[in-house]
Amino acid sequence: MWDERYGAPGFAYGTAANDFLLEVAGAIPAGGRVLCLAEGEGRNAVALAALGHDVIAVDQSRVGLDKAQSLAAERGVVIDTVVADLGDFVIDADAYDAIVSIWAHVPPSLRKPLHAACVAGLKAGGVFILEAYAPAQTARTTGGPKDPALCMSTASLRDELAGLDFERLEEKTRMVYEGQFHDGESDVVQCLARRSS
Repeated sequence: MWDERYGAPGFAYGTAANDFLLEVAGAIPAGGRVLCLAEGEGRNAVALAALGHDVIAVDQSRVGLDKAQSLAAERGVVIDTVVADLGDFVIDADAYDAIVSIWAHVPPSLRKPLHAACVAGLKAGGVFILEAYAPAQTARTTGGPKDPALCMSTASLRDELAGLDFERLEEKTRMVYEGQFHDGESDVVQCLARRSS
């Protein structure tokens, strides 16, 4: 599915970084090592590289990551890309100044160990940044998964990210305009959390 979506002309979710990520990117330690999960065509990774970070983008779609590299070259920045399923990708402990998860919707059986690995993967003082669709989004036609189990809530994130200090954690309704697949009023959950130093 993802190779097909990313193989279409243009960028499925646009080339501008996610609004929430840009809003909180200042929380990332300067020149930090950043891991972007389910990064697709690279818009968030490229934006973070432009801010001076050392960025690794992971996605299961080589087609998407090839576009990410093209976008990085066009913007004059460098990113590392890794083609991997998030169920197989190893997040090294104490390795990252930030881990970014924007619309990374995976089944709970994978999400729980993935989020635990994210907590362990942050350096002291490192941040975890997430925006995902909340369960109420499944009733809308403006993007996101149709299976509520793939969505996230403040309660599920508090549980799955135990060990982090939450600086922002809220469910809200907001307008999301990111290409043809995220288009309009949306129910989301946003998280900025930090590993204690």
